[in-house]
Amino acid sequence: MTVLRSLFVLVAIPLFAYARVQNAPPKPPQNSGPAAVQGFKAEFVANLDEVQGKIMELAESVPADRYGWRPASDVRSVSEVYMHIAGGNYFLATFLGVDAPKMNGDMEKKVVRKAEVLSELRKSFDHLRAAAAGVSDLEKPVKMFGTQTTNRGVLMTILSHLHEHLGQSIAYARMNGVVPPWSR
Repeated sequence: MTVLRSLFVLVAIPLFAYARVQNAPPKPPQNSGPAAVQGFKAEFVANLDEVQGKIMELAESVPADRYGWRPASDVRSVSEVYMHIAGGNYFLATFLGVDAPKMNGDMEKKVVRKAEVLSELRKSFDHLRAAAAGVSDLEKPVKMFGTQTTNRGVLMTILSHLHEHLGQSIAYARMNGVVPPWSR
């Protein structure tokens, strides 16, 4: 009798679970709705969401008194790395046909206080998102750094740049005793 009961449990429970799943109301697909974007642009935006979130979380986690820290005298400080990211967001968007905002001098050297850095980072990501949203032809030819590419290539370069400096920021944070929030 115990074998029969065990066999029943092994068969009946999965069948019951399967029946419940089959009768459950369908879940709407992620990224759905009237203006759902699919394909490369959706993948770009998802990747941008992730890298921007990590950059902003990390920038917020680093104490303000560590924004001037640099691992060596001839490399960027913490604030300079974040401002380099912001400057890159503005500059790389120009290859998508969107002008960079007018800046007063060298942002990397002038914008050094944490609150100002965070504000400029946010603005630069908003600018970048607007530029990317305006791309309608991914295969449109673009000359970038003397090389022929496409709007898709520009978007890939943007993501590569962001991930490169996210990695740098992670190393800087860890050298200053800051654990990335998503790693805790």
